[in-house]
Amino acid sequence: MIVDCAVYRNGKRVPAEEDYSDALAQARAAGSDSSFVWIGLHQPTPEEFDLVASEFGLHPLAVEDALKAHQRPKLEVYDDSLFVVLKPVIYEPRSDEVSTGEIMIFLGDAFVVTVRHGDTPLHAVRDRLEREPETLERGPTAVLYAIADTVVDHYLEVGRELHTDLEEVEAEVFSPSAGGTRNTAERIYTFKRQVLEFRRATGPLTAPMLRLAENGRGGSRVPFVDDEARPFFRDVGDHLMRVNESVEGLDRLISDILSAHLAQMSVRQNDDMRKISAWAAMAAVPTMIAGIYGMNFEHMPELTWTWSYPTVIAVMAVLEYFLFRLFKNRDWL
Repeated sequence: MIVDCAVYRNGKRVPAEEDYSDALAQARAAGSDSSFVWIGLHQPTPEEFDLVASEFGLHPLAVEDALKAHQRPKLEVYDDSLFVVLKPVIYEPRSDEVSTGEIMIFLGDAFVVTVRHGDTPLHAVRDRLEREPETLERGPTAVLYAIADTVVDHYLEVGRELHTDLEEVEAEVFSPSAGGTRNTAERIYTFKRQVLEFRRATGPLTAPMLRLAENGRGGSRVPFVDDEARPFFRDVGDHLMRVNESVEGLDRLISDILSAHLAQMSVRQNDDMRKISAWAAMAAVPTMIAGIYGMNFEHMPELTWTWSYPTVIAVMAVLEYFLFRLFKNRDWL
């Protein structure tokens, strides 16, 4: 679905032609680097996107990626356009789940085409840029920077939320009452999957941001991106580095918590086995004595004694008390 189509000139939105090719011609006719057309699409059908691709000369491989989605964050350079993939992360506080969407950005000569998959609205970015004409005057590069900056800044927010969840998991693991429950192990594995999903979005984005931050240095230039935007992309890269360090820390901590939880489970199982063994040993003594006197032999000692029964009971009680004190002193009971 086509969300918006607008032409911008000198940082301000101007009335645009309804036809894509006419809108692009309108932007190019201005003869200024700050004039461009920005088309936003949300999960377009092949028919809808084929029209845009043909009008703007988008590369077939990039078009295929934009339609199928499920791409890693990346930056690819084609003859007539630049193709950038970003993966916004969405955190659901009620379910403590992390999900990802996708934003594909095509940059070319006087045009920007954004394709969204999932619940990752860009209208807030467009509205903010339209309120900042001095930024939007930078042309398509400003759009790429604003989207990347918004996505990475949201990574920082998600990272803080995950750190809060991690503290709750850690407190649950080391709680005497709940540390050994099966639900705790399930929550740890679920959290580890969320961290992995988060890493898949943040990790691969490092290389594209580094390339944009170093644009034009060492003879390697990214086309359709203003060289003066290097400091801005470097700032995004710095934020992304903080996010990746945070994700690495989360992954290490949750692995340590999982190891601690498994160790606690093992210790508690050993304690349970010692208790079971102690009670079994205490039960074995009277069972043995009763078993001996339960044999059906005619000539057995003590059978005719008057005090045989109370003596046997007293011996059982003394032995049980001795074993109880012994196991109690060794913390088996």
